[in-house]
Amino acid sequence: MHADSTGRVGRMLDAIGLDTPAARAWAMYDWANSAYATTVAAAVFPIYFVRVAGAGLPEGRAYTIWTLTNGLALAVSALMGPLLGAVADRLGMTRRFLFGFAALGIGTSALLALVGQGEWRLGAFLFSLSLIGFSSANVFYDALLTSVTTPDKSDRLSAAGYAMGYLGGGLLLVLNVLMLRFPQAFGLAAGTAAGALDAPATRWGFVAAAVWWFIFTLPMWRTVRSPEDDAVRATGAQPGSIGGVVGGGLRQLAATLRTAPRHRDLFLFLVAFWLFSDGIGTFQKQAAAYGSEIGLSAIGIIGALVMTQFAGVPFSFAFGLLARRIGARRSLFIGLWAFTLISLLARFVTLSWHFYALAFGVAMVQGGTQALSRSLFASLVPHGKSAEFFAFFSVSSKFAGVLGPLLIGLISLTGVAARESIVVLVVLFLAGIAVLTRVDFARGRQAALDAAS
Repeated sequence: MHADSTGRVGRMLDAIGLDTPAARAWAMYDWANSAYATTVAAAVFPIYFVRVAGAGLPEGRAYTIWTLTNGLALAVSALMGPLLGAVADRLGMTRRFLFGFAALGIGTSALLALVGQGEWRLGAFLFSLSLIGFSSANVFYDALLTSVTTPDKSDRLSAAGYAMGYLGGGLLLVLNVLMLRFPQAFGLAAGTAAGALDAPATRWGFVAAAVWWFIFTLPMWRTVRSPEDDAVRATGAQPGSIGGVVGGGLRQLAATLRTAPRHRDLFLFLVAFWLFSDGIGTFQKQAAAYGSEIGLSAIGIIGALVMTQFAGVPFSFAFGLLARRIGARRSLFIGLWAFTLISLLARFVTLSWHFYALAFGVAMVQGGTQALSRSLFASLVPHGKSAEFFAFFSVSSKFAGVLGPLLIGLISLTGVAARESIVVLVVLFLAGIAVLTRVDFARGRQAALDAAS
């Protein structure tokens, strides 16, 4: 009986791509850093910054500063990503760069607990560093996908990572919401009349996110190694001076860009990914505005986010299994066509249950489409250049959600309501689908093999 149970567990883990300790440790990092993505970046600290750290600023100024802080931090991370990726590949330090930037994010996330009322400068500075650490670490985390699994399992493992991220981020967010609502139950004082967010529970929430991120990163630190890094260091590559390292990274980056014609399908995929990922990112960024427009409370909006986190878990796994059955490319197209339909239906959202239904629809396909995008891109990357090429992938993902809100904002200036202008996302998804149909994955994988030989 025990042997049968062990066999069933092994087959189940194999079916979802978590059949080895290295694969499980890699996916656990998604569980780890999603605590930051949900509690710090998405749900709690944005409101804390505007209402507490930005207290005393003229009306609307704190929100403007917050928006600029996000944009500048992401821009810095995106612009330095390709160079850092080239340096990491050149020196065989993908893993070290991952943990270095994770440490930066973890440390500055915990320090957010020191930000008090009116201390918006400190809050903006620490949050910028934490977001740079989080975003940059993800470049090297994604790049290690090919090191912990085989090509035939990468789709399932990538989907499992997103599912773990949904679950881990959702669990800590629920804990932090409970701390905010019932602080006395956790032995914490309640907030002030100026807003319950100015309370010990909120600050402990930032510390909890950092501790969660740290603890669940340890399995990856102990288990995951990069054969590509080991091969580079075996050749005797030396770091040298800072100028030499940067100069070498720039030369390698320039050489990679010159090879773009040989990797036509890889760069075509990046264009397609930027277009449809922009649509996905816009959904994420516009959710609160949508909810506010139909009169949903802040708790209601956070509740929808929590629901999305947990609903995304089984559907992310399901996309990995679907890719095993019909292929990752077809599965990705299914997800993108579903997003196109959701964009059309968003026009008719008028009631709170419409909003929740729409959020559930997004949860069904969001993790799967992002996971399959990651694994499909990995299949096009030449051996030995994972960090560098995933840095370009990261640039596309960081600028996702920029074009959509910009178009919606410009249309809104003409007097069109947000619910009407959201239909522009249909254009982004259709454009992404159109470009994706031109990607020849067989040709792209052969080009990656040729470049590595």
